Amino acid sequence: MRKMTFAVLVTLLALEPGLAGSVQSGPQVGQKIPGPFCPLNLTGPEAGQHSCLYCKYGPRPVVMIMAREITPAVARLLAMVDAATKANSEARLGNFAVFLGDPARLSVPVKQLGKSQNLSACVLAVAPAAPDSYAIAPEAAVTVVLYRQATTKANHAFRAGELDDKAIDAILADLGKMLSEK
Repeated sequence: MRKMTFAVLVTLLALEPGLAGSVQSGPQVGQKIPGPFCPLNLTGPEAGQHSCLYCKYGPRPVVMIMAREITPAVARLLAMVDAATKANSEARLGNFAVFLGDPARLSVPVKQLGKSQNLSACVLAVAPAAPDSYAIAPEAAVTVVLYRQATTKANHAFRAGELDDKAIDAILADLGKMLSEK
């Protein structure tokens, strides 16, 4: 009976979105970052231009965020990553967030997000979609990839509503691990 109950529970968890855990999205640990793409930068030195943030940061440690939503949790994540970037200036940490969707609709709210969170180290950008080679899952509301030397060191992906303080803490813990690598 116990085995059958456990099997039913596992099956239900696998079928119920959100209960089984995070979605798989973006380059996975150990995989190479697929390469250049040019979203429209809304902040940073190249604001108003399509430019490649992957190219800008080169082999440096990078936090790449792909988001389909602007939520309080996404705002907290961006603020925490921005603060970590400033606190770890010797590591030359790069970070950027690309908001996926209609750039005409997203540009103003994304700029407002940057201002409201007082972001200065995080480049915010928009793009209709991520390149197919990045394998950003359609059901992923937020995908966070930590990479160095163009190799993924950590990956966190969330469906709508899954990004919370515990998840942000896990992302920051993985960022600490990546920054301590030599």
